[in-house]
Amino acid sequence: MRTARAGSSALLMCAIALTAGCASTPAAGPTSLDPAPPSSEVVAQGTVLDDGAGAELCLGAVAESAPPQCSGIPLEGWDWASVTDATTMSGATWGAYAVQGRYDGSSLTVTASAVPLALYDPMPLPDPTGGVPGAADDATLRDVEQRVHDTLGDSVLASGAYDGRLWVTVVWDDGTLQDAADAEFGADVVVIQSAMREIG
Repeated sequence: MRTARAGSSALLMCAIALTAGCASTPAAGPTSLDPAPPSSEVVAQGTVLDDGAGAELCLGAVAESAPPQCSGIPLEGWDWASVTDATTMSGATWGAYAVQGRYDGSSLTVTASAVPLALYDPMPLPDPTGGVPGAADDATLRDVEQRVHDTLGDSVLASGAYDGRLWVTVVWDDGTLQDAADAEFGADVVVIQSAMREIG
């Protein structure tokens, strides 16, 4: 991990401990502080792909091949017979859906019929910034973005600098990753958003 601010970088590494250990960590390995699974059902939008090995919900990038290719979250209880707008080709079936279920940190158990994204009308995401621009410059945000990717790895689905802040989309966050980012980079520099949204 790059370290422009050594003290705060050590804090983030110890707090998240996804890619590195800390001096105070026992020799057995780092202690992970992953976000706790959501306590209620969630909904997430993405591509559901089944290449014959089981259905997965892809929340990140999808290769636009035929069939598409992506790596996603295993879906338990998925039933292609219960949905429309699916495409089957070369032994694979896929479609774009809003999927509701219970997420245990590794798989999503479907609890309601999925809705094709062409028919889905999601509630807008609240703006945590209140529309007020951030103060970080582009060079700072480029460095922050690299360090976030170095630390969180594949849990980052997308990221980009906009209006003085780095916006980062992850599979799920209960506030753990946002708190760690605030401690590392200062408040109001990184905005963590979850691809999965709790219902209710």
